[in-house]
Amino acid sequence: MLSVHQAMKQGRICLRKLILIASLLLLAACSEIPQLPPLGADATIIAFGDSLTYGTGAAETESYPAILARLTGRKVFNAGVPGEVSAGGVLRLPEVLERERPALLILCHGGNDLLGRQDQRLLAENMRVMLRMVREQGVPVILIAVPTPDLSLKPPVLYEDLSSEFNIPLETKALPHILSKRNLKSDYIHPNANGYRQLAEALFKLLKKSGALAS
Repeated sequence: MLSVHQAMKQGRICLRKLILIASLLLLAACSEIPQLPPLGADATIIAFGDSLTYGTGAAETESYPAILARLTGRKVFNAGVPGEVSAGGVLRLPEVLERERPALLILCHGGNDLLGRQDQRLLAENMRVMLRMVREQGVPVILIAVPTPDLSLKPPVLYEDLSSEFNIPLETKALPHILSKRNLKSDYIHPNANGYRQLAEALFKLLKKSGALAS
C-alpha cells in the first residue's frame, strides 16, 4: 500500500506527464499551418488568379488584393484575369513571375474550370504545374480553395491534396462562407466589396499564422 508521500510523488509525476503531453499537442496544433519566410517591408506579393482575384463585382480599390495591400503595408500586384481557366494561368504565370519578382504568391484559380465542369484531374494537374513553376523560382505560396458552384459550396479535395503535397498554407473557409451569404455577393459567383474585404482579412490572418507577417 502506498504511503501518502509516495502517492503525492506519483501524482506529481503524472501531472508533469499530462502537462508535457498537453504542451506537445498544443505545439502540434500550432505547427499544422506550414510556415513561410517573413515578408520584408518592401516585399511584393502577387495575387494570381481569375475574376475572384481581379475583383469583379466591386471597384478596383475594393478588390481583395487592394485591401490586402492596405492591411499588410506591402505592394500587392493584382494579376487577376476574368474568365481565365487554369490552362490559361499556366501559360500566363511565367511572364508575371519574371516581371514582378515577388516575395510571395497567392494562388486562387480553378473557378472557371469548375463552372465549365472540366475534368478536375486536369484542373489539379494545371494547378500542380503552376505551383512547381513558383517553387522553381523559390517563391513561397498561399493557396485559396475555390468552392464548387453548387448548393454545397464545398471546395474540391484537390486543393487540400495540393496543400499537403507542396506543404503550403491553404485558405479553405473564406470563399465558401462569402458565397453562401447574399449580402456578401455581387452575383452568383462573385463577392461584393464587403465579401472581398472578408477574403482579404482571412488572408491577412493566415499570413500572420504562417509567419509571413509578425503577429
